[in-house]
Amino acid sequence: MNSDRGKFITFEGGDGCGKTTQIKLAAGYLEREGYDFLLTREPGGTAIGEKIRAILLDPENAEMTDMTEMLLYAAARAQIARDVIEPALAAGRTVVCDRWADSSMVYQGGARGLGEAVRVVNAYAAGELFSPDATILLDLDPEEALARAESADGGGGDRIEAIGAEYQMKVRTAYLKLAACDPGRIRVIDASGSEDEVHARVREALAGILKGSGG
Repeated sequence: MNSDRGKFITFEGGDGCGKTTQIKLAAGYLEREGYDFLLTREPGGTAIGEKIRAILLDPENAEMTDMTEMLLYAAARAQIARDVIEPALAAGRTVVCDRWADSSMVYQGGARGLGEAVRVVNAYAAGELFSPDATILLDLDPEEALARAESADGGGGDRIEAIGAEYQMKVRTAYLKLAACDPGRIRVIDASGSEDEVHARVREALAGILKGSGG
């Protein structure tokens, strides 16, 4: 692999774990440290991806089948991989992405029970980017996470959040199982405590990931 190629870092975690906040804080850290980086999210990050995101998260789409959900996520991922992430990495930039294929492995593969089909589809959709260089997994008890999410959005929630605590517990279990299988890539971060406390843990993990990367 080209030594000048940038690093691909993803953030993962269940709904309400504080991921969005921590990614923003991480971006501030990277900017202060002088890294040339791109911050993006998925599903989203492209015009097509954002349209797919709106469909996926719309509470009115409750009739969506599990397979449809999985394929829509993969479609958005294929688009951003080729249009946004690959060019940025080739240019030597660090790419920080809010969610990636691990989310599908957990939400659709584990919690939805679609299993190996999710890996096959997403390995094809994401290509060489299927496994990021490093992943920060924010781990939080689902009850506390859902309480945070409900407080933030006034109790409504998107289509995924509205499924409830039992589903979110399956999500957490699947994430931790995934992390146990790939400890070299996935850094599990305790997401309990204040924003500053969690950010300090994330910042330490990022420093270790980026050490010697060239920025």
